[in-house]
Amino acid sequence: MRPGTMKSLCLLGASGSIGQSTLKLVDQHPDRFRITAMSAHTQIDALIDLCRRYRPLQACIADSSLFTALRDGLRAEGLATTPLAGSEGLQDMAADNRSDTVIAAIVGAAGVASTFSAARAGKRILLANKESIVLAGQLLMQTVAEYGAQLFPVDSEHNAIFQCLPAHGGRAGVRRLILTASGGPFLGKTRAELATITPEQACRHPKWSMGRKISVDSATLMNKGLEVIEAHHLFGMPAEAIEVVVHPQSIVHSMVDYCDGSVLAQMGEPDMRTAIAYGLSYPERIDSGVKTLDFRTLGRLEFQTPDTETFPCLSLAYTAIGRGGNAPAVLNAANEVAVMAFLEGRLPFLAIPDIVAQTLDALAWEPAEDLAVLMASDAEARRYANNRIH
Repeated sequence: MRPGTMKSLCLLGASGSIGQSTLKLVDQHPDRFRITAMSAHTQIDALIDLCRRYRPLQACIADSSLFTALRDGLRAEGLATTPLAGSEGLQDMAADNRSDTVIAAIVGAAGVASTFSAARAGKRILLANKESIVLAGQLLMQTVAEYGAQLFPVDSEHNAIFQCLPAHGGRAGVRRLILTASGGPFLGKTRAELATITPEQACRHPKWSMGRKISVDSATLMNKGLEVIEAHHLFGMPAEAIEVVVHPQSIVHSMVDYCDGSVLAQMGEPDMRTAIAYGLSYPERIDSGVKTLDFRTLGRLEFQTPDTETFPCLSLAYTAIGRGGNAPAVLNAANEVAVMAFLEGRLPFLAIPDIVAQTLDALAWEPAEDLAVLMASDAEARRYANNRIH
C-alpha cells in the first residue's frame, strides 16, 4: 500500500480498550483512515452508537442471539450498515475485500477464527488477539506467509521488539529478546498476602488501562507468559533466547540484545496508541496523540528478576513452549477458564496457576497439525479446567 493513501479498517472488538484507542486515531486522522466494518461481543447499544458515528458498511455482534436486536437497531437509526452475527459473521467481515486492514482485538479464543480469515484474505493485520498466536502460532505464521498477509503485533512489548529488530528482516546478530513486565498490581507481594485478593484489586493495574481478563493475567504474570509464547512464534526465537525482566515504570517496552553488545530499546509513555499508530501507518510514522517523554523528569528506571515462585504462571508458559504441539493451546484455555472463575468469585486468586498446571499435565499431547486439532484441545482443556473448579 502506498504511503499516505486512505486505509479502510475492519475493527474487530470495537468496544474494548484496543478498539477505543484505534477509534481515537481514526478521529485524529480522518484523511488517512476510515472504518468500513466493526464488531462487538454483546454490547448492542455501544455498537449501534459507533455505527451512528462512523457509518461502517458492516457491523457484527459476536453473540448470535442478538442479531435481531442489531438489525432492528440499525434500521431504527436509518443506517445502511449490513448486520452480521456470530463467528461466521466475524470471519466474513474480516475477509471482506472492502477493508484492507483488520484490527484483531477480540479477547480470547473467540477471536482466533476471524484472525485466520483475515490472514487467508491477505490483509494487513494488527494483532491484539494474543490467543491467535498462543493457540496456533505456527499455523498462523504459515498462513500469513502463504497468503501474503502482513502481521503487526499491537502488544506494546512485541511492537517494541518489531521496531528494534534489523530493518532488513532476519535475525542475524540477534542474541536475545528481552520482554519487560510491569509486575502488575501485586509486585513485591508474598503468597500469604495474595490469599484474599479480590477481582477488583486484581483489575487495578498501576500503569495500563485494560480489560478485566488481561488485567488479571497481568496480576498473575500469565500475560507475560503468553507474550513469551507469542515472541517465540512471531520472531522465530527459541524460548531460551527470550528473557523477561520486571520494569515497574513501563517506560522501556522491550529490548533486543545483539551479539556485538548493543541493546536496542523502544521507550515511550504507556499508551497503546503508539503501537496501534505504528501498525496502521507502517512504514510511515504518524502523530498518535501520545505525549513525548520528558527525560529531565523521568526519574529512575528499575529492572528486576520476576518472582516465579509467587507467580508461577510465567514458568508454566515456558513449560508449554518446551512441550510444543497443543500445550500452549491447553495452557491458554485453562487460564481463560480459571480467570473467569476468579472474576466470578468461584476461585481464589492463588488457585489460577494450580488449575492451569493440573490441566496442562492431565491432557494428552497432540501435534499442532491444523486449527481443528488445536480448537479441539482448547475445548477439552476448558471442560477439564471447569470440572476441576467445580
